[in-house]
Amino acid sequence: MSAGPAADRSAASAERVVHPTFVVGTAGHVDHGKSTLVKALTGIDPDRLAEEKARAMTIDLGFAWLALPSGRRVSVVDVPGHERFIKNMLAGVGGIDAALLVVAADEGPMPQTLEHLAILDLLGVDRGLLVLTKADAVDADWLDLVAEETRERVAGTGLADAPLVAVSALKGTGLTELRATLDRILSEAPPRPGGNRPRLPVDRVFTVAGFGTVVTGTLAGGPLAVGQELRVEPRGLPTRVRGLQTHQTKVDRAGAGARVAVNLSGLAVEQLRRGDVLAPPHLLHPTQRLDARVRLLDDAPVALEQNAAVDFFAGAAELPARLTLLDRERLEPGETAWVQIRFREPLATLKGDRFIVRRPSPSVTIGGGEVVDPAPPRHRRFRPEVLGALETLAAGSPDEIVLQAIEREPREVRALRGGFAGLTPGEVDAALDQLVAEGDAVVLGGGAERARRPGDFVLAAPAWEGLRERLRATLAPFHAAQPLRRGMPKEEVKSRLRLVPPRLADDVLAAAVAAGAAVDDGQTLRLPGFRIALDPARRRVADRYLAALAAAPYTPPGPVEFGLDAETLGALEDLGEVVRVADGVVFAPAAFDALVRDTLALLERDGSLTLADFRDHFQTSRKYAQAMLEELDRRRLTRRVGDARVRFTGPGAATVPSAPPPSQQEEPDR
Repeated sequence: MSAGPAADRSAASAERVVHPTFVVGTAGHVDHGKSTLVKALTGIDPDRLAEEKARAMTIDLGFAWLALPSGRRVSVVDVPGHERFIKNMLAGVGGIDAALLVVAADEGPMPQTLEHLAILDLLGVDRGLLVLTKADAVDADWLDLVAEETRERVAGTGLADAPLVAVSALKGTGLTELRATLDRILSEAPPRPGGNRPRLPVDRVFTVAGFGTVVTGTLAGGPLAVGQELRVEPRGLPTRVRGLQTHQTKVDRAGAGARVAVNLSGLAVEQLRRGDVLAPPHLLHPTQRLDARVRLLDDAPVALEQNAAVDFFAGAAELPARLTLLDRERLEPGETAWVQIRFREPLATLKGDRFIVRRPSPSVTIGGGEVVDPAPPRHRRFRPEVLGALETLAAGSPDEIVLQAIEREPREVRALRGGFAGLTPGEVDAALDQLVAEGDAVVLGGGAERARRPGDFVLAAPAWEGLRERLRATLAPFHAAQPLRRGMPKEEVKSRLRLVPPRLADDVLAAAVAAGAAVDDGQTLRLPGFRIALDPARRRVADRYLAALAAAPYTPPGPVEFGLDAETLGALEDLGEVVRVADGVVFAPAAFDALVRDTLALLERDGSLTLADFRDHFQTSRKYAQAMLEELDRRRLTRRVGDARVRFTGPGAATVPSAPPPSQQEEPDR
């Protein structure tokens, strides 16, 4: 496997970790000497295709590398300059730390020079050098004129203050100064943000004999390691890192910023293409739209109307797209607008990714921007709340961004930690801590950092209060319509709340119970203040029946004999005033407890008990004896062995053999 242009060059010995590597990209007009300069600097010919060598023109991306005087490692991406190959150029400049804007001294800035400069500016590349090549072909006065014109052209861009170096790649003059200047510029570069969210936009796919499928790209966001599980997005193809190389050196781990070649396991070359992205599972969430702030170049040849068609470039991906202008009817050159970009096929990006848009025909760069929301809902135009939300996403603090997200809909902690809105897991956790502490958010199932779990849902406080009110509004009419029922079945409650995803309903109910907004009675749910209350007529019938149960504790009369309907009996059972063990067999709680205690005492003394023993001991009938013993079996207090019962032992054995006390319904209001 080889990361460089010569796939059959033997690899150097493996090292454990690659030191930080900077990526420098060339930019400039065709035939201004970019590839010749790269070869002079590195000793590597970046033109790897036979057609490129035959035409003396870079068609596809070329790669080389060098070590600067300080020892800094630099990967060089040589991009094509001809306007027909500008799309390949876009695939190469997305991940660079600095640019070499190359201008031939004998021609000066040309059309592709200016287009490349505009692209660098749109992509936020503000570090680099202005390199005047072929300096040996002109006299000093002409060289000064070209230098002055180049300075004028870069004014107002990110390279306005870039140093300028004149070189002759053929004679080698100026190369030492160029290396030293580049070294100084990179020494002033801010450190890359840390993180563990590696992404590799794929710019080349090929096969190496004996290794299989290999892809190359510029690694961003975190390290890659041999053996790491990845996904090829946006299609979600699973794969594993079989091997890594950078600068034709085998490594076990490659750091962010490196140009790497990745040997992939389980995928054929035909399954991959330029524009794919390698990333850990769940980091990227492919979508067919994204929200962005788009800027048209001052000299863009066209304005953009609503629903305009463009070609979209991000990383190494190229897709046709259409624009929904969210805040205006027409985007004029030099203006910036909020836009929702729509695609015919999925794309995988993250918040903060830079992109370029080009007019499809004739193809020309017209603008670019930055992704603000990589997976938004579909928006309606000219909505102040939408525009305000985008402003918050673009410039808000982490807690403001998270709060805005959970105000839109409940979010799982794992989803927020998984790269949401460009925030790191640490930033998300700190934001949640702040929001919960200030009462702006509720974590269902957690709250404090130690209790917060990846699957917990996070809600904005008003949304949580709204759900509690919906629960109250669901239970209150049920209690009014069913005053003799303990509560509404839980499944019916969840169905009426209609929460998405359905699992959210379980967490909402559990949190409502924990907060005292509802009472869980096992299979049913009720409001804390609700009490089953018999009307006077039912109470009179019930009291006569309860008196009869007390008078014949072990041979109790059936409820039908007293005209007790099923609803009233169920209410008495829920109130704990009776214990029903079978159809028509009902005991007073005190009698039931006595039956249980005495039965267990008999088993403790004799070891076993038959139905006849039970009947004779309690001077009852076979009907009551059989019903009571079967109830004890169900409660795992006894078990049947032949014609006898013995004490139930083992897992699940009951330890509190008593009827539910009437006081279970008497918790105080909250």
